[in-house]
Order: sequence, then C-alpha cells, then structure tokens
Amino acid sequence: MDVIDLARLQFAFTITYHYIFPPMSIGILFLLVIIEGMYLKTKIPLYLHLAKFWTKIFALFFVMGVASGFVQLFAFGNNWSQYSRFVGDIFGGILAAEGVFAFFLEAGFIGIMLFGWGKVRASIHYLSTVLVCFGATFSATWIVMANSWMQTPDGYRIVGEGAYRRAVITDLWKVFFNPSFVDRIIHVLLGCLILGVFLLLSVSAYYLVKRRHIEEARFGLKLGLPLAGLLLFLQLLSADSTAEGVGRNQPVKLAAMEGMFTTETPSPMYIIGWPSVKDGTVKGIKIPGLLSLLYFKNLSEGVKGLDEFPKEDWPDVFWTFQSYHIMIYCWGAMTLLVMIGLILQRRKKLEKAPMFLWMLVFSIIFPYVANTTGWFTAEIGRQPWIVQGIMRIREGASTVVSKGDVIASLIMFVIVYSLLFSLFIFLLNRKIKHGPVEVSELPEDIHYRDYIT
Repeated sequence: MDVIDLARLQFAFTITYHYIFPPMSIGILFLLVIIEGMYLKTKIPLYLHLAKFWTKIFALFFVMGVASGFVQLFAFGNNWSQYSRFVGDIFGGILAAEGVFAFFLEAGFIGIMLFGWGKVRASIHYLSTVLVCFGATFSATWIVMANSWMQTPDGYRIVGEGAYRRAVITDLWKVFFNPSFVDRIIHVLLGCLILGVFLLLSVSAYYLVKRRHIEEARFGLKLGLPLAGLLLFLQLLSADSTAEGVGRNQPVKLAAMEGMFTTETPSPMYIIGWPSVKDGTVKGIKIPGLLSLLYFKNLSEGVKGLDEFPKEDWPDVFWTFQSYHIMIYCWGAMTLLVMIGLILQRRKKLEKAPMFLWMLVFSIIFPYVANTTGWFTAEIGRQPWIVQGIMRIREGASTVVSKGDVIASLIMFVIVYSLLFSLFIFLLNRKIKHGPVEVSELPEDIHYRDYIT
C-alpha cells in the first residue's frame, strides 16, 4: 500500500468509528422528545423515569461522538491538504455554519437537558430537549450538505491553476441545495431514527426476557414496533427516490451498485451476486426487468451499463455492489422482524416468545450495519473522485506526509479508539443492566406531580 492508500484506510477507520455515535444520538433524541412530551401531557411517572434513563444513554453516545468527530478535522488538514485547499472556500462556510447554528445550539442547552431535572420547570426542560434534538438534526443537515456537494457539486466555479486551483461559490443556494442533498438528508435522518427505535426495541426485549422493568419493556415494544414499521416503510420510499437521483446524477455509481457491466433492456436486478470486473459478469440470482421497472416504471428502458463509461472513472465495483446489497438485506431483516413482532403483539403472544425476544435483543446489529454500508456505498461509489467530476482522490492527498507518518498515526488511532470503545461498551452495558430508576426510588415530590422546583 502506498501513502495515499494508507491515508484512505486511516480516514475510513476513523470516520466509520465516528459514525457509530451521532446517528444513535439523533435517534435517541427523537425518542426523548416523544417520551418526555408524553410525560408532560399525562404526568404518568413511568414516562418520566424512562426519559431520565434514555437521557443517560444519550449522554454516552453524545460524548463519544464529539470526541471522535474532532479527529476528522485533523485528517483533512494533515493527510488531505490539497483537497482542503481546493474545497476550503465552500466547505469552510458550511462547517462554520454547522458550528454556529447547530453545535452551539446543542452546547447551549445540553447542560439543562442532562442536569436540569428538578432544577428548572418541566416546560423549560422539555424545551431544552427539543432544542438539543433540533441542534443535532441541524448539525447532521450541514454535514450531509457538505458531503452531498462532493457527490453532486453545483453553484461553483474553478479559479487558479495547479496546486492553487480551488472551487469558489457562485450561487450559495445551489451549493446548499445541490442535486443530491434533499434525497440524502431524508435518507440519513430516517436511518438515524430507525437506529434509535431499534435500540429501544433491543433494550425493551432484553428486560422482558430477564423479567425486569416489565412496564418499561412493554411500553418500549408498544411504542417501538409500530414506529419501526412506519420508519422502515418511509425508508423504502426514500430509497427509491435516492436511487433515482443516483441514476440521474451519478449513473456510473448506479451501474456499480447494480452490477450492470453492460446495458440491458429491460435491466435485471440482482438479488444476490458476485461481480467480477475481470470477466465483466455477475454470478448470482437476478430478476429480469425488475431494475427497469423500479427505476423507469416501465420495461422499455434500460439502465446504463459500466461499458458506457471510461474504465478509469469506474468505482470499486465489487465493494460498491456488496455494500449496497448488504444494506438492502439488513432492511429486509428489520422489516421481517417488525412484521413478526407486530403480529405477536396483536395476538398478545409477544411476551411468551422468548426466542423472538432474543432476536430483537440482537436486532440492533441490522440498522448499524445498514447505516454503515449505506455510507460505504455512497463513498466508494463516488470514487475515483474525491469531488465528483472535478478532483480525483490522488489529486487531493497531501504531498509532504510520509508513509511512516500515516502508519504511526493509524496504529495510535486503533489503540486509542479500541480503549475508548471498550470503556464505552462497559459503561453502556452497566447502565442498561441497571435500567430505569424504579418509581419507588424517585423522590416523592416528582412521583405524581410535575418536577418543578
């Protein structure tokens, strides 16, 4: 591996690690807005101590997300300085807006949200929770906006030459609302919500199996299963719109995602396959005409194959194809579990199905894998471009960082991140095993009354 491949490996490792935490933070925050809002409406103590419990879980994910996120800024400056110089005029404004309008909003109210129980009025505490949720969502919006500009750049022009060549803004709104942004932010946020709901289902199923916190577990499953079903349906609609956008704006990526080496009319869709770039074929199971039907809504048109694009512009077909299909498999597994769960719940047999409950406990793996492979599909499918059609990956790398520097920093990150992740899992496991505070343990003044000082 040369220095550029090592720099790519390092960034892939650090960003994948970071992406464990912010989506879950957003997902839990939306749950908190629902649960704490239910408490304000009903004054039922169960909702209050559930809100307090999930606030503690959120705090763990939030801290880890902030700590691991700062590393990306150093990676841009150290390993990808040419890229940073090229996009600095555009990314600088977007990332500054993320800090001023989103992160500062979170930072300003998260203290009240975490430590304001019983110290501020209930309405003020709930407002803080809502604003932190809005801030986290807004933060994700700016980040996805910046990444979407890399996928489908718009509203810019190129100035300078050679190493001093850079993109500058000509139309701010076209930069913000670039062709892929709206589809991608909807898809990403739905993924965050699905992740949070499946954590709720996993923890609730665990308590039900262990016969602890029974009322909390029943509530979690009663809320989580229908909500998961709705979100998975919306994600299906979002995926269809996103795929159509990819076909319009990045047709070579769509061809790699679907393993279309040659244009076929109508185009088949592979359910499972093993693409070979050397042979230009995919060995697997396909449904004739399905891709044309899904993409064009007819059988008379075909998706462009990879043979219609220069080979030097192809992404890594194998990993783009497999990442995309793994994401779909995970969506299918989640949908099947939720459907079975809703049927058992309707028949009042859910608590008597320990094997299914254990499946729900471990179901948190599916949305995590789906989120991660979804990002892999988006990023690997854009290559060999670091900014689609404008700058290739090798043009964006730093010229003064040595192979030894990258190896040393990669080893350091692996060690430090492994230690941090071990600590995170230990604390998360301890908090989940402890569970929500029992109603009998709550102070008398907030059992059945508002938590106003």
